[in-house]
Amino acid sequence: MTGLLKVLLILISLALIAVVLLQSGRSAGLSGAISGASEQLLGKTKARGIDALLGKLTVVFGTIFILLTLAVAYILQ
Repeated sequence: MTGLLKVLLILISLALIAVVLLQSGRSAGLSGAISGASEQLLGKTKARGIDALLGKLTVVFGTIFILLTLAVAYILQ
């Protein structure tokens, strides 16, 4: 049981790393930070398409990762 959870934890962690690396960058240095903040404040930039999917997958994989980590820690105790 512990071995299966550890393998699942490794697979989910690799998937989480891949999803985070596939996401596009949000800023381009200092100028991107200044203009990006004003665009987000006005609501002009919304995540669409693949960025929205990757954002949702990040939340799902992150949640699964945390739950599996707590399960493995509880079993090994």
